[in-house]
Order: sequence, then structure tokens, then C-alpha cells
Amino acid sequence: MNTANPYRLTLVLLSVLCLAACSSPPQQRRAAINQTDRAVNFSGFWELDYSQSDNIQDNLNALVRDVRQQSQQRAQASGVYQSAGPGMIIGGPGDTNSGASIIGLAQMADLVTQSQLLEITQDEHKIRVKREEDYALTCEFYPGQYHTVETPLGREICGWEQHQLIFKTLLPEGLTIQQVLSLAPDGQRLNIATTVISDRVTSPFTVNRVYVHYVPQDDGYSCKMTISKGRVCTTEKSR
Repeated sequence: MNTANPYRLTLVLLSVLCLAACSSPPQQRRAAINQTDRAVNFSGFWELDYSQSDNIQDNLNALVRDVRQQSQQRAQASGVYQSAGPGMIIGGPGDTNSGASIIGLAQMADLVTQSQLLEITQDEHKIRVKREEDYALTCEFYPGQYHTVETPLGREICGWEQHQLIFKTLLPEGLTIQQVLSLAPDGQRLNIATTVISDRVTSPFTVNRVYVHYVPQDDGYSCKMTISKGRVCTTEKSR
């Protein structure tokens, strides 16, 4: 059975977010952050490592268990006992914690974490994260400051917190998407922790995607990542 996505409008808005941001003159604002925060260099080509990344279904199951436990605790605190079967969720007031809202949260997280290949360029004050089949993440950064852009679709905030780069997007319908980029000590693994927060669900939904360095191929081979076989390369005919 298909479940209606309560964030359908936001999904459409998100898909055109980059175009809208580029076509509208943004209002920029900077706020002070910790002076000890320091940029690290994420530059390079990165490919998704499925073996080290989270599984969406596993995370969704964990969210359902967490929300059910919260609901049961609230019911017990109020003196009203409610029972729920394995597939049932005890909702909160209104549409809070409904099945559609929870699944919609997972769908949104899946949408914004699908990119298998990344190309990152970075200099002293700017970074651009080009994501395969998705809009690019861009940020201007300066010591001790966050960078904020107001767009017709919402507010975008980015900046450094210690050695992590934070992208936060505040969208309509009470939805917030936060993406945290961090580099492993050896510089060979990039983790992007994507958290989707909704005022319709009492717990956030987080997905960690791990990327590893790769060298682009320009010798007639085209490579892509698949869930079942990992990285698959095929030959291309020369033009």
C-alpha cells in the first residue's frame, strides 16, 4: 500500500532549491561562532561506500521503536494505558507521530542522501559540494562566522563547528534538514550525517553516509555504485 507523503510540497520545493537560490538576490547574514573552529579540506572526488553507510530501513525501524516508546511513556505518565501491536504506532496530539509523518521523514532523508558520487572544490573562504543527480551544497565561510542566506523557499545556514562543516536548511511545513560533513583522521573517509527534523514527529531521523576517495576515469569507462554489486564499471564507445 502506498503511503501519502505529508511533505510532498516540500519535496518539490527542495528539488528546485538551488535554482531558486541562484535566481533570487539573497539576503546574507553572518553570526559569530566559536573562534577555535577551523576548516579542514574536503576537496576531491568521493564515492559512496555502502558497507560503511547506514541502512534507511534499519534506521526507520529504530525511529518507530523510539516513537512508540515515547508514546507509551506519555500514556503511562497520564494514567491512561494504551496497547499497540507490532505494526501500530501510538500517535500524539493531532497528526504528531502518525505513520504517514514518520515514513515521510524517512523518505525525505532518503531523497537528500541518494548521491553516490561527490565532487568537492574548496578554497580559503568557499566550498562547493557537487552531488550526483542533486543540487550542489555551497558555503562561504570566514573565521568565527556563520553564513546565512534567505531564499523564497526558506533559510540556509552554514559554517564550521570545530572541524565539522554544517549545512542547515529551514523549509516550510516545520521541516529542517541538517547535513554535517566530517573527515576521518587519515583523510580517506568522508562522513555526511543527514538529520531531518519535523514538528510532526517527536524524534529526528538521521542517516550517515560514508564516502571514500576515488580517481575519476576518463579512458572509456563509466562507473556507478549499486547496492547489490558495489562499484560497477562498463566500457563506453568512443565518440
